[in-house]
Amino acid sequence: MKKVFITGISGLLGTNLAAELLDQGYFVKAIIRDASRYKGKNTSNLELIQMDLSGDYSNSLKEADIVIHVAAETSTNLIRYAAYEKINYEATVRLFEIAKENKVEQFIFISTANTIGYGSLKYLGTETNKMKAPFSKLYYAQSKLKAENYLLNNQRGINLKVLNPTFMIGPYDSKPSSGKIILMSLNKKVVFYPPGGKNFVPVRDVVSAIINSFQHGRSGEKYLISGSNLSYREFFKELNGITDDKQLLIPIPMAILMTVGLIGNLMRQLNVKTSLSSSNMKALCVNNYYSNQKSVRELKISYTPLNTAIKEAVNYFKKT
Repeated sequence: MKKVFITGISGLLGTNLAAELLDQGYFVKAIIRDASRYKGKNTSNLELIQMDLSGDYSNSLKEADIVIHVAAETSTNLIRYAAYEKINYEATVRLFEIAKENKVEQFIFISTANTIGYGSLKYLGTETNKMKAPFSKLYYAQSKLKAENYLLNNQRGINLKVLNPTFMIGPYDSKPSSGKIILMSLNKKVVFYPPGGKNFVPVRDVVSAIINSFQHGRSGEKYLISGSNLSYREFFKELNGITDDKQLLIPIPMAILMTVGLIGNLMRQLNVKTSLSSSNMKALCVNNYYSNQKSVRELKISYTPLNTAIKEAVNYFKKT
C-alpha cells in the first residue's frame, strides 16, 4: 500500500483525510507543530512527526509515494502580506522542491476556490475564470495563487494536481475554522446574515476528491471541488431545518458591512489585528458561486447532499 505524507493534519480537512486514508489501509506520515492538537483517528499506520514546515522532513519524503499539502495560513486578521507568503508560498515551494528531489510520485496541493473567479447561478465560476475582486485584494488568496503558479510552472518530473475546494462543512473541525458558521446559529434566537452567498462543500467530498486524484485527473490541472451554491439566508434556513431551532433571520444591510469594513481598515493602519476590512466585508456581499463539473467528469466524484455534512458538523459541535 502506498505511503502518504500530509501537512495540516490537525485541521478540518486534514483530520478527515487522515481518517479515510487510514481506513483504506494507507501508511500516513504527517508533520504537526503540536501532536496534542491532533484529535483524529490513530492507528499503527499513522506516524506523527512534531515539527513545523520549516523543519527537516526530507528523510520522511524519501519513503513517500504521495505528498498532500493541506497546511496553510488562513487567518483573516493578519495585516501584512509577508505573514501569508511565508507559509502559503515559501513553505509550499520548499516542500515541493524537496518532494521532487526525493522523487515523490505525486504532489497534491490543496489551494482555495478563491484563486478562481466566482460566477452567478446563471454563469457559475469555472477553472478557466481568473481571480477577481474582492478576493484578488485578500492576502490569503494572493499567496495561494502565487504558490499555484509556481507549482504549475515547475511541475516537470512529478505528477501535480491542484485542488481548489470551496467552503468546507463537516465534523472534526476542532479549531474551529469554517465551522464557525455553524456555531453562529446553534442555540441562537436571532441570526444576522450578510447579503451574499457562497458555495458549500462537504469535507468528505473533498477527501474523496483528493484520494480519487491519485488515479484520476490530469497532471498540471486545477480542479474546483464545489458542492451547493446557496445564499447565506438559504444556508441558515437549511441549518435551522436540521437543528429545529426557531430563529429569527435578519439581513445585514450592505451599507452597514461597508461601514464596518472602513473602520477595520483604519484599525489595520494602526497595526491592530482584525478580520474587519473592506475586502473581507465585500466578500460577504457577493454571490461566490462555482461549478463542479470538471471534478465530476475527470476526478469521478459523486457529490453528497450538503445537509448530510451539516448534520455531521452539528453533531460534532454538540458533543464537544
